[in-house]
Amino acid sequence: MKKKTFFVVLLSAAIAAGVFGQNGVIRELTGEVEIKRSGASSFTAARAGDTVARDTIVSTGFRSTAVIAIGSSTITVRPLTRLSLAEIQSASESENVNVNLQTGRVRVDVRPPAGTRTDFTVQSTTASASVRGTSFEFDTVNLSASEGTVSFGSASGTPSVMVQAGGSSFIGTNGTAVSPAEVSAAALVPPAPVGTAANVPFIAAPSTGQITVGIKYPDAK
Repeated sequence: MKKKTFFVVLLSAAIAAGVFGQNGVIRELTGEVEIKRSGASSFTAARAGDTVARDTIVSTGFRSTAVIAIGSSTITVRPLTRLSLAEIQSASESENVNVNLQTGRVRVDVRPPAGTRTDFTVQSTTASASVRGTSFEFDTVNLSASEGTVSFGSASGTPSVMVQAGGSSFIGTNGTAVSPAEVSAAALVPPAPVGTAANVPFIAAPSTGQITVGIKYPDAK
Protein backbone atom coordinates (compact mmCIF):
# COMPACT_ATOMS: atom_id res chain seq x y z
CA MET A 1 0.00 0.00 0.00
CA LYS A 2 2.83 2.37 0.88
CA LYS A 3 4.56 1.66 -2.46
CA LYS A 4 1.35 2.40 -4.35
CA THR A 5 0.86 5.65 -2.45
CA PHE A 6 4.46 6.69 -3.12
CA PHE A 7 4.05 5.99 -6.84
CA VAL A 8 0.87 8.08 -7.00
CA VAL A 9 2.57 10.96 -5.20
CA LEU A 10 5.61 10.75 -7.50
CA LEU A 11 3.42 10.66 -10.62
CA SER A 12 1.38 13.59 -9.38
CA ALA A 13 4.54 15.59 -8.74
CA ALA A 14 5.81 14.87 -12.24
CA ILE A 15 2.51 15.93 -13.79
CA ALA A 16 2.47 19.09 -11.68
CA ALA A 17 5.96 19.94 -12.86
CA GLY A 18 5.04 19.20 -16.45
CA VAL A 19 7.78 16.59 -16.81
CA PHE A 20 7.16 13.48 -18.89
CA GLY A 21 9.18 10.60 -20.26
CA GLN A 22 9.52 10.68 -24.01
CA ASN A 23 10.34 8.16 -26.73
CA GLY A 24 12.28 8.54 -29.93
CA VAL A 25 11.02 7.18 -33.25
CA ILE A 26 13.04 5.64 -36.07
CA ARG A 27 11.95 7.78 -39.01
CA GLU A 28 13.97 5.99 -41.66
CA LEU A 29 16.73 3.43 -42.01
CA THR A 30 18.85 1.70 -44.61
CA GLY A 31 20.77 -1.57 -44.44
CA GLU A 32 21.11 -3.58 -41.26
CA VAL A 33 19.83 -1.73 -38.19
CA GLU A 34 19.11 -3.51 -34.90
CA ILE A 35 17.72 -2.45 -31.54
CA LYS A 36 17.94 -3.98 -28.09
CA ARG A 37 15.29 -2.74 -25.73
CA SER A 38 15.82 -2.33 -21.99
CA GLY A 39 15.69 -5.74 -20.31
CA ALA A 40 15.86 -7.68 -23.59
CA SER A 41 18.42 -10.47 -23.98
CA SER A 42 19.15 -9.96 -27.67
CA PHE A 43 18.95 -7.55 -30.59
CA THR A 44 16.07 -7.55 -33.07
CA ALA A 45 15.82 -6.06 -36.54
CA ALA A 46 14.58 -2.47 -36.46
CA ARG A 47 11.88 -1.06 -38.72
CA ALA A 48 10.81 2.46 -39.62
CA GLY A 49 8.26 3.59 -37.05
CA ASP A 50 9.77 1.65 -34.14
CA THR A 51 9.87 3.54 -30.86
CA VAL A 52 13.20 4.02 -29.11
CA ALA A 53 12.70 4.33 -25.36
CA ARG A 54 15.18 5.07 -22.61
CA ASP A 55 18.08 2.57 -22.34
CA THR A 56 17.36 1.15 -25.80
CA ILE A 57 20.54 0.31 -27.73
CA VAL A 58 20.65 1.06 -31.46
CA SER A 59 23.26 -0.66 -33.65
CA THR A 60 23.98 -0.13 -37.36
CA GLY A 61 25.91 -2.45 -39.65
CA PHE A 62 28.20 -1.87 -42.61
CA ARG A 63 26.73 0.70 -45.06
CA SER A 64 23.71 1.10 -42.76
CA THR A 65 22.15 4.23 -41.26
CA ALA A 66 19.19 5.20 -39.10
CA VAL A 67 17.46 8.51 -38.48
CA ILE A 68 15.91 8.84 -35.01
CA ALA A 69 13.58 11.73 -34.15
CA ILE A 70 13.34 12.75 -30.48
CA GLY A 71 11.07 15.70 -29.92
CA SER A 72 12.64 18.64 -31.75
CA SER A 73 15.96 16.82 -32.29
CA THR A 74 17.19 14.35 -34.89
CA ILE A 75 20.05 11.85 -34.61
CA THR A 76 21.51 10.43 -37.80
CA VAL A 77 23.27 7.20 -36.84
CA ARG A 78 26.17 6.49 -39.20
CA PRO A 79 27.37 3.00 -40.29
CA LEU A 80 29.06 0.75 -37.72
CA THR A 81 27.70 2.75 -34.80
CA ARG A 82 26.27 1.67 -31.47
CA LEU A 83 24.55 4.02 -29.04
CA SER A 84 22.01 4.01 -26.24
CA LEU A 85 19.53 6.61 -25.07
CA ALA A 86 20.32 7.30 -21.44
CA GLU A 87 17.74 10.04 -20.90
CA ILE A 88 14.75 11.33 -22.83
CA GLN A 89 12.68 13.81 -20.83
CA SER A 90 10.28 16.55 -21.85
CA ALA A 91 8.80 19.42 -19.86
CA SER A 92 6.49 22.26 -20.83
CA GLU A 93 9.34 24.53 -21.97
CA SER A 94 12.37 22.25 -22.25
CA GLU A 95 13.67 18.87 -23.43
CA ASN A 96 16.59 16.89 -22.03
CA VAL A 97 18.23 14.21 -24.17
CA ASN A 98 21.34 12.28 -23.18
CA VAL A 99 22.92 9.79 -25.60
CA ASN A 100 25.75 7.36 -24.83
CA LEU A 101 27.84 6.82 -27.96
CA GLN A 102 29.70 3.54 -27.54
CA THR A 103 31.33 3.41 -30.96
CA GLY A 104 30.93 4.95 -34.41
CA ARG A 105 29.70 8.37 -35.47
CA VAL A 106 26.50 10.40 -35.25
CA ARG A 107 25.14 13.66 -36.60
CA VAL A 108 22.90 15.64 -34.27
CA ASP A 109 20.45 18.35 -35.38
CA VAL A 110 18.68 20.28 -32.63
CA ARG A 111 15.82 22.56 -33.65
CA PRO A 112 13.88 23.65 -30.55
CA PRO A 113 10.63 25.53 -31.24
CA ALA A 114 10.49 29.22 -30.33
CA GLY A 115 10.12 29.69 -26.60
CA THR A 116 11.52 26.26 -25.69
CA ARG A 117 14.98 24.92 -24.91
CA THR A 118 16.60 21.60 -25.73
CA ASP A 119 19.62 20.36 -23.78
CA PHE A 120 21.19 17.63 -25.90
CA THR A 121 24.31 15.79 -24.72
CA VAL A 122 26.27 13.05 -26.47
CA GLN A 123 28.78 11.22 -24.27
CA SER A 124 31.45 8.64 -24.98
CA THR A 125 34.04 7.08 -22.71
CA THR A 126 36.43 9.79 -23.94
CA ALA A 127 34.47 12.98 -24.51
CA SER A 128 31.19 14.83 -24.07
CA ALA A 129 29.43 17.25 -26.42
CA SER A 130 26.54 19.39 -25.22
CA VAL A 131 24.36 21.82 -27.18
CA ARG A 132 21.23 23.93 -27.04
CA GLY A 133 20.13 24.24 -30.63
CA THR A 134 22.76 23.43 -33.26
CA SER A 135 24.15 20.73 -35.56
CA PHE A 136 27.32 18.70 -35.15
CA GLU A 137 29.04 15.38 -35.91
CA PHE A 138 30.80 13.34 -33.23
CA ASP A 139 32.71 10.04 -33.34
CA THR A 140 33.61 9.56 -29.64
CA VAL A 141 36.86 11.58 -29.98
CA ASN A 142 36.55 14.10 -32.85
CA LEU A 143 33.86 16.77 -33.19
CA SER A 144 32.92 19.18 -35.98
CA ALA A 145 30.18 21.81 -35.72
CA SER A 146 28.15 22.84 -38.75
CA GLU A 147 25.74 25.24 -37.02
CA GLY A 148 25.59 27.08 -33.70
CA THR A 149 28.05 26.44 -30.87
CA VAL A 150 28.96 23.16 -29.15
CA SER A 151 30.45 22.79 -25.67
CA PHE A 152 33.04 20.01 -26.03
CA GLY A 153 35.25 18.44 -23.37
CA SER A 154 36.66 15.20 -22.05
CA ALA A 155 34.58 12.68 -20.16
CA SER A 156 36.86 13.16 -17.13
CA GLY A 157 35.46 16.64 -16.60
CA THR A 158 38.40 18.79 -17.72
CA PRO A 159 37.53 22.31 -18.98
CA SER A 160 35.49 22.35 -22.17
CA VAL A 161 36.10 24.37 -25.31
CA MET A 162 33.43 26.13 -27.36
CA VAL A 163 33.33 24.95 -30.98
CA GLN A 164 31.50 27.31 -33.32
CA ALA A 165 30.03 26.61 -36.75
CA GLY A 166 32.75 25.54 -39.16
CA GLY A 167 35.15 24.63 -36.35
CA SER A 168 36.36 21.32 -35.00
CA SER A 169 38.10 19.84 -31.99
CA PHE A 170 39.29 16.52 -30.62
CA ILE A 171 40.55 15.00 -27.38
CA GLY A 172 44.35 15.34 -27.34
CA THR A 173 46.89 12.90 -25.99
CA ASN A 174 46.80 14.65 -22.62
CA GLY A 175 43.07 13.97 -22.26
CA THR A 176 41.80 17.51 -22.85
CA ALA A 177 39.89 19.08 -25.73
CA VAL A 178 42.09 20.92 -28.22
CA SER A 179 40.84 24.43 -29.01
CA PRO A 180 39.41 25.02 -32.50
CA ALA A 181 42.03 27.75 -33.04
CA GLU A 182 44.85 25.26 -32.52
CA VAL A 183 43.21 22.76 -34.84
CA SER A 184 42.94 25.45 -37.53
CA ALA A 185 46.56 26.49 -36.98
CA ALA A 186 47.74 22.92 -37.49
CA ALA A 187 45.84 22.77 -40.78
CA LEU A 188 47.50 25.95 -42.06
CA VAL A 189 51.13 24.82 -41.80
CA PRO A 190 53.47 25.93 -44.63
CA PRO A 191 54.59 23.55 -47.39
CA ALA A 192 57.68 21.42 -46.86
CA PRO A 193 61.00 22.79 -48.13
CA VAL A 194 62.06 21.73 -51.61
CA GLY A 195 63.83 18.37 -51.60
CA THR A 196 62.06 17.00 -48.52
CA ALA A 197 59.16 14.63 -48.13
CA ALA A 198 55.70 16.03 -47.54
CA ASN A 199 55.35 17.79 -44.21
CA VAL A 200 53.30 16.15 -41.47
CA PRO A 201 51.23 18.51 -39.28
CA PHE A 202 50.92 17.49 -35.68
CA ILE A 203 49.37 18.49 -32.39
CA ALA A 204 51.15 17.03 -29.39
CA ALA A 205 50.71 17.18 -25.64
CA PRO A 206 54.06 17.10 -23.79
CA SER A 207 54.42 16.26 -20.13
CA THR A 208 53.69 19.89 -19.19
CA GLY A 209 50.09 19.31 -20.21
CA GLN A 210 50.19 22.13 -22.76
CA ILE A 211 49.19 21.60 -26.36
CA THR A 212 51.90 22.13 -28.96
CA VAL A 213 50.99 22.85 -32.56
CA GLY A 214 53.62 22.60 -35.25
CA ILE A 215 55.01 20.78 -38.23
CA LYS A 216 57.53 18.00 -38.65
CA TYR A 217 59.83 18.00 -41.65
CA PRO A 218 61.51 14.69 -42.53
CA ASP A 219 65.23 14.95 -43.17
CA ALA A 220 66.17 15.78 -46.77
CA LYS A 221 67.44 12.86 -48.79
